[in-house]
Amino acid sequence: MIKNFKWVVLVSLTFMACTNDDTTTTGEAPVSAGTADFSKYVALGDSFAAGYSDGALFKKGQENSYPNLLAQQFAAAGGGVFSSPFMAPDNVGGFSSGGTQVVSQRLYLETSNNTPTLVPGVSANTLTERLTGTFNNMGIPGAKSFHLLFNGYAPLNPYFKRMASSTTATVLGDALAQNPTFFSLWIGGNDELGYATNGGVPTSQDAVNGNDLTPTATFTSAYNTLASQLAANGRKGVVANLPYVTALPYFTAVPYNAVPLNAATATQLNSGYAQYNGGLAVAQSMGLITAAEKTKRTITFAAGQNAVVMIDSYLTNLSALGLPSYRQATSADLLVLPSRSIIGTTVGGNPAQVNGVSVPLEDKWVLSADEVAEVKAATDSYNTVIQAAATANNLAFVDAKSVMDQLSTTGINFNTYNMTSTYVTGGSFSLDGVHPSARGYALITNLFIDAINAKYGSTLKKKDGRDFQILYPKVIN
Repeated sequence: MIKNFKWVVLVSLTFMACTNDDTTTTGEAPVSAGTADFSKYVALGDSFAAGYSDGALFKKGQENSYPNLLAQQFAAAGGGVFSSPFMAPDNVGGFSSGGTQVVSQRLYLETSNNTPTLVPGVSANTLTERLTGTFNNMGIPGAKSFHLLFNGYAPLNPYFKRMASSTTATVLGDALAQNPTFFSLWIGGNDELGYATNGGVPTSQDAVNGNDLTPTATFTSAYNTLASQLAANGRKGVVANLPYVTALPYFTAVPYNAVPLNAATATQLNSGYAQYNGGLAVAQSMGLITAAEKTKRTITFAAGQNAVVMIDSYLTNLSALGLPSYRQATSADLLVLPSRSIIGTTVGGNPAQVNGVSVPLEDKWVLSADEVAEVKAATDSYNTVIQAAATANNLAFVDAKSVMDQLSTTGINFNTYNMTSTYVTGGSFSLDGVHPSARGYALITNLFIDAINAKYGSTLKKKDGRDFQILYPKVIN
């Protein structure tokens, strides 16, 4: 029905630079720790702390993690050795088992067609390998707030399994066992991200690995425990709140009106949905739905760009009339990044069955407006807890939410660059649409340094964005 339907998110690799340089200073003060003690720094968190990028954890990404970059700046102010649990000696990423890649390797941008592509090869990072020693970077990809306290987490998470002191160790316990003098804690993103990236559909009800939003009470208990134990005996540290995950390029790169149609095809589709639209009129006449809901659910196409058709479980259930819960997306709905490979494809090769058009997109491909509201409400509640914990424990505080708000609107000047949240060309995020680029991690590092300097009177120097690339190449030397 729709031939050669293909659209490309990546339209340009031209990176614009602005003339502002926010690091130009004169008469810089000597580097000092102020009232902080950086001699033993430990970082706790999730994939952001680990240095995850381009859909995987790999050596170069770990080297550019914000805790590792922070430790480099701490070194000039009395900071000690900072060890990271490098997953493998290569830059393939992911995990292998028996010589076969079982967890996806990293992405790179294939310049011939501007398409994110998996790097070739098999990672030397095996599922069974364990690392020895202790590690200052306790960033665990996939970790939620309460996972850092769970003494059965190591067997369930391959990243923590290979670095945990024992199968019953906790992330917090292994961190505290090192007697740190300073810590960073940025956790909570996964408490909402799994639900959001799966289009608001929980994959299981498992209390540990399920993708439901973490209840506020659970988050509150876990976070307060983490903050209070880390800050015990006056230990200093820095914490960060959470941005709205819905502002990540994973949710903004795919437009809701991604269906180009000519007049003839639009007419054909309208004919196909005529019975459904007629049923909505009957439902309204019976008082089962309001006029507003009837309008919301009515599906119409026209020549030009059209909104995708989606399933929305929040609509009134009209199954008794044989009517499914279909409607067209609006700008308030967010299509997840992987949907770009689904929209416009046919089902079973049938040209009359086109995903997102004649076949509505499944719930997992769209975070509906109602689900967006749920995620934002959860984020707000988590951030209230984080802010209160920072105040109660006298910790430095990074307002990551405000920074993300700025990235997604006006952008942020970082040396000679204007950083935005635009997918690929904005420079802040990697090809997975969730995790930062190398330059994005450098920006995060400076945000933490600003907060630490302000709270503890230290004079740490910041990173220069010009030293960090936006995209990792296919081959990393």
